[in-house]
Amino acid sequence: MGVYIMASGWNGTLYTGVTNSLSRRVGEHREGRGSEFVEKYGVIHLVYAEAFDRPDEAIAQEKRIKRWRRERKIALIEKGNPTWRDLYDTIHLD
Repeated sequence: MGVYIMASGWNGTLYTGVTNSLSRRVGEHREGRGSEFVEKYGVIHLVYAEAFDRPDEAIAQEKRIKRWRRERKIALIEKGNPTWRDLYDTIHLD
């Protein structure tokens, strides 16, 4: 299981989610599938990902991140990905 953050671009719209297949879920985002939010805002760049051994831990972390203010989410992204590069080709949590 993993928690991920997608962005429309540098400092753009953010989408936080949890999945048991990061490659499948990112593919859905890139194709504009999965939710109306994804289609409307074009959140297609994987900018943060974190793996968990247990689903309940991943879900709890997703809920925590979703409660955070935007500034804290940006700090989390930039701690490990200061240039907001798309991580999809370099990181897989499946």
